Amino acid sequence: MIDGGMQPYALTLDKFLDHAAKWHPHAEVITAVGGGAVQRVGYAGLRERAGRVSALLAGLGVSRGDRVATLAWNTQAHMEAWYGIMGMGAACHTLNPRVTAEQSAAMLEQSGALVVVVSVDLLPLARTILALAPSVARVLVIDGVPADGEGPPCCSMSVLDPDQAAPGAELVWGDFDENTASGLCFTSGTTGAPKGVVYSHRSGYLHTLRLLQADVVGLTAADTVLAAVPMFHANAWGLPFAAPAVGARLVLPGRHLDGASLAGLIAEQGVTVAAGVPTVWLGLLNHIEAHGGELPSLKRLMVGGAPMSEALMARLEQRLGVTVQTSWGMTELSPLGTITPPDDPGRQAAWAGRPAMGVDLRLTDEHGEPLAEQRDREGHLWVRGASVVGRYLGHDQPATDDQGWFATGDLARIDGHGNLIITGRAKDLIKSGGEWINPGEIEAIVGALASVSQAAVIGRADARWGERPLLIVETNGAALADDQEILDALRGRVASWWLPDAVIRVPAMPLAATGKIDKMRLRSEYGQ
Repeated sequence: MIDGGMQPYALTLDKFLDHAAKWHPHAEVITAVGGGAVQRVGYAGLRERAGRVSALLAGLGVSRGDRVATLAWNTQAHMEAWYGIMGMGAACHTLNPRVTAEQSAAMLEQSGALVVVVSVDLLPLARTILALAPSVARVLVIDGVPADGEGPPCCSMSVLDPDQAAPGAELVWGDFDENTASGLCFTSGTTGAPKGVVYSHRSGYLHTLRLLQADVVGLTAADTVLAAVPMFHANAWGLPFAAPAVGARLVLPGRHLDGASLAGLIAEQGVTVAAGVPTVWLGLLNHIEAHGGELPSLKRLMVGGAPMSEALMARLEQRLGVTVQTSWGMTELSPLGTITPPDDPGRQAAWAGRPAMGVDLRLTDEHGEPLAEQRDREGHLWVRGASVVGRYLGHDQPATDDQGWFATGDLARIDGHGNLIITGRAKDLIKSGGEWINPGEIEAIVGALASVSQAAVIGRADARWGERPLLIVETNGAALADDQEILDALRGRVASWWLPDAVIRVPAMPLAATGKIDKMRLRSEYGQ
């Protein structure tokens, strides 16, 4: 008997845009270009233009397996370049304009990219980066036309204009193995040197299917999605793949992430779902509270990248009438690991949510041995799945153990309902008098105070105890609590010897390039 079989169908990311172009051709990608103006293109038009980008890149010598870097904001032109690069079988290496030029140059040298696509207003930064990365041969400019003399002196420069592609020069997309590299993103480097995570088409495709599950993001063609998370931050959490997969409208804010710009964009475009880090939504909320206005179309805010305080979540839900979905993820996870279902009546800011099908979690002791009881016990968090890193770029050894488990570096607890609660970072633990203090527990309590926008605890060198905790807070303009009131909130909830030795107030918490609190900088400034 001859067995039947199924069609070979490579899980490549270009298929999402092809699907949208065929079945949702007029659903729009909308880009804010400043001053309230927007740029619009339907998915059919975007697919055509991205195909021309592939042809232009091929004409410059880019071929399958090459890496093309981008230094750009969330814009239509960046998305065209994204799909143009990935569709032809090259890998898109997204550079973060908020890291140092030295770091970006080192990343370019590791990736081996010879071509860099740059937003026109980032050309001054590109000049500095490329002076330190001589391997780059060409700069392609998007989002505008550069002035004379703006180009880096080290390499040739031209405008990446899809309309300049020769008629009929479009390449065939997706004619390669699904395990081909599609993207490259470096970790934030908040706890050490950044490491390169290489995504495959297969991993991105399966990650997108996870996003579309009803208890995860659950987008539909009726949604208008605002990607306030940058495309250079772990593929904008996968939204530029998920939106065309279902024909949802996609709104890209460019570099305009201030509260006033976002409020106007959400209201004018009828945004229903938006995703970003807590500081972005704090800016939006502060603007609305100060200047008034309503956002009736907005139903959900997806929050990740950094912990969400209980006080901020309550303010957002009460003032904006939205549901806040807290989540947890990492660059190494593509990035989504867990998310709180939108209709869970018991949602709490401390919850990181539950894993969707395709991600598995486990807790271990400090030696990597699984805890006998996986519920209501704190342990070191490990994860595995089809969209989890297996090996970092340029590393000889795998990033996992011999069973495929990846150590996240997080401390966590899983409650009886399967909700993940991140309780801290293993590297953030403070050893005082030979005993461990977990800053995450202190930060969660202080962050719930009405007067506190953000809280961070670091270890400060101490001659007697080795380290002692120091509490740093950013207040939000509400009735200000004095030091004693802040410390009183901790009494009885943490051990007495966990109480911070001092409280330092800062006007704005220093943030790393991905929107997380920059504890390396805090330690440098206050830890001695």
